[in-house]
Amino acid sequence: MKKQIFSIILAIAVVLAMSYSCSEEFLEKTPTGSANQSVLANEKGVNALLVGAYAAIDGAGDVSWWGGSWAWAAAVSNWVWGSVWSDEAYKGTESGDQEPINYIEAYDIPTANSYPSDKWNANYDGISRANDVLKTMAIASDLTEEKKTLFKAQALFLRSWFHFELQRVFRNIPYIDETVDPDQVPNTGQVWDRIEEDMQFAIDNLPEEHSGSYDVGRPTKYAAMAVMARVHLFQQEWQAAADLLDDIIASDKYELMPNYFDNFLIAKRNNAESIFEIQYAVNDGTDDSFNGGYGDCLNYPQGGDIGTCCGFFQPSQWLVNHYKVDANGLPLFDHFSDTDLANDMGIASNQVFVQDTVTPVDPRLDFTVGRRGVPYLDWGIHRGMDWIRLMANGGPYLYKKNMFLKSESGTYQTTKGWATGVNANNYRAYRYSHVLLWRAECAVELNDLDYARELVNQIRDRADNQLLMGRCRTFVLPSGTQTPNVPGGSVVDFTKTAANYSIGQYPDNATWTQAYARQAVHHEIMLEFAMEGHRFFDLRRWGELDDVIPAFLEHDKGFRAFLGTMNAEWNAPKDEYAPIPLSQLDLQEGILTQDPNY
Repeated sequence: MKKQIFSIILAIAVVLAMSYSCSEEFLEKTPTGSANQSVLANEKGVNALLVGAYAAIDGAGDVSWWGGSWAWAAAVSNWVWGSVWSDEAYKGTESGDQEPINYIEAYDIPTANSYPSDKWNANYDGISRANDVLKTMAIASDLTEEKKTLFKAQALFLRSWFHFELQRVFRNIPYIDETVDPDQVPNTGQVWDRIEEDMQFAIDNLPEEHSGSYDVGRPTKYAAMAVMARVHLFQQEWQAAADLLDDIIASDKYELMPNYFDNFLIAKRNNAESIFEIQYAVNDGTDDSFNGGYGDCLNYPQGGDIGTCCGFFQPSQWLVNHYKVDANGLPLFDHFSDTDLANDMGIASNQVFVQDTVTPVDPRLDFTVGRRGVPYLDWGIHRGMDWIRLMANGGPYLYKKNMFLKSESGTYQTTKGWATGVNANNYRAYRYSHVLLWRAECAVELNDLDYARELVNQIRDRADNQLLMGRCRTFVLPSGTQTPNVPGGSVVDFTKTAANYSIGQYPDNATWTQAYARQAVHHEIMLEFAMEGHRFFDLRRWGELDDVIPAFLEHDKGFRAFLGTMNAEWNAPKDEYAPIPLSQLDLQEGILTQDPNY
């Protein structure tokens, strides 16, 4: 029977070969299942390519296997490059898990490290996708001029976005547009002008708002303006940034949400404060809910009864200390880390730890950091070591802004896959609070100090609207401790705040000099956007890396063993950027050149 089947197949093959032997068309056949540009050269096809370019914005690539193609290194949240690379966060977890991040945290990145390579690959993949939109659109048969302009504006927004992501991590990069051979473009310098050129087209041609529900997540004119303003900030072009930010403010399309934590709740996605969010979805049919912010899938508690994975991305003690305030509710600035805010480092959950409910702290602390003795969303009181994967390596704190509510388990949290923390909590890339604080920064540098103070106080006034309730009544919190989130619970007093919260307004007096105002704005930006992937880039553009990072390293080596074990040391200008990946230098030998500081 097998011989009979084989004979039939062979006969069919011979007939097919004979039928094509007199024609070269056989050599030109498009493989089944492949995307042919001519097939996509219409409105539906171009839009499909555009959606594919949007899909690259989360940095996860297109392969939903163990971690995706480049998911963790290229996460749009920049948790590795903006936070772990800075003073506000640790890689966390155990030292042997995702070891390449250890070298980023310790400022000793080998050129063969996989994380710079993955960041590079993911964003140039996005650039390639955006360029495919432009090339296919040029030969499309049924696009109106209006539709062409709209598609082009979105493609250029994305191409600018991806290059901006790369320019922040690498010192010199090639700018790849649709007209060049991508393998022949050298990285001879920075590409700010090209980033601006593409984003300006987006500003000029994107709508002020999208009307269709399926367009949620596509950028508007104001999203492009916010990105462009940030590009100007990186170049210290204060007036250019201020003009764009003023236009966003004057549009009256955005406002601060009543409460700070409204910006980190799944139920309040795409709210009045949001200018551009990366849309996440779970249980949508993709493998392991790959559309649920997979680049952050490691960054959930591992331990205790929460049942997520994998204990990465833990706030630093240095960050926690920044939230201490003086008797007037104002930051301590230069003295924030003279003493550490009380912590349970090295203390087991079944051992006594007395929470500090006396030292005044900014209320945003406990909406940013999960710490022992304080309610962790609706999961109950944070129990300390039992909820930490390895406290000796990653410290005693948990990240909080990306976590889903316990009441949302199985609905807005993935029901499949090993990465059980994946959820539908969008990443808020640009929001109105960014606009206000960046405008305050410009005001300081342009010496409009009264306006800077007004804007900073507006942010602080909002932060005072919401205080975390729930005073822990016990100092021993082993697994199984009952922490019901109801008034009168045996462990928690919900009539009292979890800590001694205090946040004051900056007064109009002689202390508000330009130098003091600059310090106040920079500090406020850290407090407002902590653990959101901005910190390292902010320190670099402010010229503060050389002061902050060595001080952080010295402090942290006395707090935990990791940085001492890694012999962490800050060396500028080398450590200000990641190296060009060795794999890319090998692929484009003679075209790309290594950062001269490596």
